[in-house]
Amino acid sequence: MSFRLTYSTMFNPPPELHEQFDAAIKSVRAEIGKTNDHFINGADVTAETTLDDTSPINTDWVLGKFPVATPEIIDQAVAAAKAAFPSWRATPAAERNRILRRVGKLIEERVYEISAAVALEVGKNRMEALGEIQETADFFYCYCDDFEKHEGFDHKLPDDPLPDFASHNRSVMKPYGVWAVVAPFNFPFALAGGPTAAALVTGNTVVVKGAPDTPWAVRLLAECMRDAGVPQGVFNYLSDPDDTAGPLLVDHPDVAGVTFTGSHDVGMQICRKSAAGAFPRPCIAEMGGKNAAIVTANGDLDRAALGIMRSAFGLSGQKCSALSRVYVEESVADALIDKLKPLVDAINVGDPTRVENYIGPVGNAEAYENYKKYVGELREGDATIISGGGALTDGEMEKGYFCAPTVAEASLDHRLWKQEMFVPIVMLARVPDKETGMKLANDTSLGLTAGFFGNPEETEWFFDNIEAGVTYANRPQGATTGAWPGYQPFGGWKGSGSTGKGIASFYYLAEYMREQSQTSVE
Repeated sequence: MSFRLTYSTMFNPPPELHEQFDAAIKSVRAEIGKTNDHFINGADVTAETTLDDTSPINTDWVLGKFPVATPEIIDQAVAAAKAAFPSWRATPAAERNRILRRVGKLIEERVYEISAAVALEVGKNRMEALGEIQETADFFYCYCDDFEKHEGFDHKLPDDPLPDFASHNRSVMKPYGVWAVVAPFNFPFALAGGPTAAALVTGNTVVVKGAPDTPWAVRLLAECMRDAGVPQGVFNYLSDPDDTAGPLLVDHPDVAGVTFTGSHDVGMQICRKSAAGAFPRPCIAEMGGKNAAIVTANGDLDRAALGIMRSAFGLSGQKCSALSRVYVEESVADALIDKLKPLVDAINVGDPTRVENYIGPVGNAEAYENYKKYVGELREGDATIISGGGALTDGEMEKGYFCAPTVAEASLDHRLWKQEMFVPIVMLARVPDKETGMKLANDTSLGLTAGFFGNPEETEWFFDNIEAGVTYANRPQGATTGAWPGYQPFGGWKGSGSTGKGIASFYYLAEYMREQSQTSVE
């Protein structure tokens, strides 16, 4: 099949894709409810205590039973990774890459089955779920390719200018050791698999902790690692359904570095701890966004409306890149709303594994209650609810966490302009000119993604002035969303990221290594 799935192409897939997903969801649903294990040192490790993993689509669906990670289990996982590090570091890069490309191939071979599980566990529609799993395979391929293009980050430097000695110099990048990966619930497979691939390609060993709401996805990643022949101890997986393992893992004295994806508050806690020990440890933290789009009087309003809808409501607004704020020049505001409202009103909400539904539920009860609270605040603040504005409980949605996609025009002093909501709500404001829109767009402590709709001259002005790490102009596929390995690096400025470098960028792999200057005199 010549179709290449990315977040940009997912809106028009071939029929075969739907047929294979339908078969996979039927097969996977027939197998749910099993007891699962941690994966440590190449083997399954059971635990005395397990908790149910239920689906946000219907909380009566028990997807599986997953073990709780005790302090002893965490120590065991870190010890396994530490013991495996010397041999994995010494493994020739070509052999490491051969194994890791095999992981990518297995992920692709299992893309439908894993996507079906992710759709059930996260509440993603089929295209979002398939996109996440294919993206993960591409992370493995991309990072293997990048390591080879950089020639292993081993560079010969000029000899010292000495008349009587031969003084040879090199710059060599070396791995740190045990790397902890803390994955979020919204992209549990990709944001466990991507950092894992980067850490392993560069010679580190890994302990991954899955999010409390999504232990199944990372367990399926562990099975791909095992079946691809990743050596014992090189990759280890901890289930964390009671949300207690994170601090114990990232604070462990034998963990050399951390990749975290999640909230700003937790990410900053990890960054501060990483810097405050006997010596600073690397911390790669991606910490969310309060993402804005600016629409000028010269923008294509059809493109803008479609891009706004897709970025605000894909995955029910539960992407760190999701569009949360729209600033539109007042001369075209009514026209934009007239185009946006019917698109939003036409969104089908329901079981996301069904082809006709564009969005499913939010991920858990906390998000569901937050949505209702935020809608209440908007109404109390005299916002105009343009679309949506309520929880959905009819029929099959009665036992899930379903929310109507909501567009609200609110005054600029409303507190929710500053709140990262992570639910299907986008706020809109009229502005007198693009400069005001830019000032408001940049008036946030976060700076992950941003979008723009205007003419070519305005577009260059946007790129020059916006304070965000991932920027899109005139993009109907998504005003602020849709980065893909090899096409768009993904990383935030300001409080959205700790490094100023993007995932799958030219600079990403080097963050998992430290430089050694070598001088040898003959």
